Amino acid sequence: MFTTTNPKLSRRLFAQAARFFLLLVAVTSSSCNADEEQYSDIDLSFRKPENFPNPRYNYEANKVTRAGFELGKKLFYDGRLSSDGVVSCGFCHEQAFAFTHHGHSVSHGVNEQLGTRNSMPIQNLGFYDSFMWDGAVDHLDLIAVVALTSEIEMNGNFQQMLSLFGTDPEYKRLFEQAFPNEQISTENMLLALGQFMSLMVSSNSKFDKWQRAEDGVTLTAEEESGYEVFQQKCASCHAGNLFTDQSFRNNGLAINPFVNDLGKYRTTQIETDKYKFKVPSLRNVLKSAPYMHDGRFRTLDAVLDHYTSGIQQTQNIDPSLINGIQLSETEKVQIKAFLNTLTDEEFLNDSRFAPF
Repeated sequence: MFTTTNPKLSRRLFAQAARFFLLLVAVTSSSCNADEEQYSDIDLSFRKPENFPNPRYNYEANKVTRAGFELGKKLFYDGRLSSDGVVSCGFCHEQAFAFTHHGHSVSHGVNEQLGTRNSMPIQNLGFYDSFMWDGAVDHLDLIAVVALTSEIEMNGNFQQMLSLFGTDPEYKRLFEQAFPNEQISTENMLLALGQFMSLMVSSNSKFDKWQRAEDGVTLTAEEESGYEVFQQKCASCHAGNLFTDQSFRNNGLAINPFVNDLGKYRTTQIETDKYKFKVPSLRNVLKSAPYMHDGRFRTLDAVLDHYTSGIQQTQNIDPSLINGIQLSETEKVQIKAFLNTLTDEEFLNDSRFAPF
């Protein structure tokens, strides 16, 4: 862990460590990937959890194959797709933290650049109908385009990527197996990434097992009380078993004058969309700090304090939040206990999604 208090130096050290890590991954994966059957005994089929809604993603149109999944995973963790050879999708989306950039208010991109938004978790995307904090993307297979082409994030060049795929023996093999008799293309690259991310389903938390009445799984009295408080005071936005109604709302955050992020307005140019951001899922929320679109809150305590006493009357504030949410200190403790039941250790440690 770096202990320097100099942010610029810290980012430089972080980047150097990342380069070493990716080099180590490349050396290790070269031997692992030689085995074409490395996923032969791993289940790669999609099954809808019984307590989930129907998926929005068409799993039949982009059916997961072993080669397609393996290709998508290789792409996800390959820093060579970025202009500096370091920043991959996995650089800002770490599995142990629900595929977020843990500890970073906003994500780091190529050449130590900083973005303006916090990395959203990658989980249960097959059940969503829009993506990103501002809803800029409406199809799972297109999510990666934003990061790949952003000058701040990966600053990638599709022609250079295609050149890499055409000369790298492992990529050539995987593209041929995943998309036989087809040319290596950016379209198939995105389809492979879609196959990989579409299987990132988090549905085995303590809450899920309790809800499905699995043997021996019970909630404590505090967790049950927290669930009751949550249903009364939070579930209108964090609705259903996805724990988001997928809407866009202004939740009363003070506007950052240095960034002035206009939220969904950037996508729609509709005045009533200013300062509205997507309601995030609360699954694995204890693992995905910091919080809000700009990562301004480091803890859940700070989030709950915001809703009880920190609401700002900004343009287009959600009507349900004008007067804040009245929570006692006891209720805050109970809600946090319930939110802890949404942590899915099986998902966070699923070897299918881990780096090579």
